[in-house]
Amino acid sequence: MSGFSRDLWSPRPAEENRALYADWAEGYDADLVEAGYATPDRVARALADHLPDRAAPVMDFGCGTGLSGEALARAGFTTIDGTDITTEMLAKARGKGVYRDLTVGTPGEAGDLTAHAAVVATGVISLGAAPAATLPMLLDAMAPGALLVFSFNDSTLADRDYLLTLAEAQLAGSTLIWAQHGPHLPGHEGARGATVHVLRRA
Repeated sequence: MSGFSRDLWSPRPAEENRALYADWAEGYDADLVEAGYATPDRVARALADHLPDRAAPVMDFGCGTGLSGEALARAGFTTIDGTDITTEMLAKARGKGVYRDLTVGTPGEAGDLTAHAAVVATGVISLGAAPAATLPMLLDAMAPGALLVFSFNDSTLADRDYLLTLAEAQLAGSTLIWAQHGPHLPGHEGARGATVHVLRRA
């Protein structure tokens, strides 16, 4: 069943999200490629522009089936770890052969990210996926000076909570060093575009 048959951009509990993506794991890559999913490569290019060391460890948070990990590998990164709350998605990611390590995550927890020079969250911190509180949670788990590269799709950009959380992160000392709007899922209302952000942790 295609995940596009449901309303992806409405808030839902973590367990409902896990079930949605578990059901979608088999056809996820084909559906997103057909929809012109542009954000993984946009996120990877943004990180490459701001992190010259391609061997530096990168955490792909909410890695799903590994489309974002493949994009990071295409950009030249060689030490990629991933985490996701959905084991069915992780099984697909494992088959991509681009990850050093893959772990099952727990909703509302980031783990220790201090060993990673950067964290990417491609399409993760958004309405219908991870809540706005995920942004400060990730920053709190990261090393000082590490980079967080993430995207807000068009629906998320219209949500006050997500924008307020980004503003609060900057008031707390993290620096927004780059942001650019561009294509996300061109064929889908509410998420045709997304802004990719590069945030340096305080």
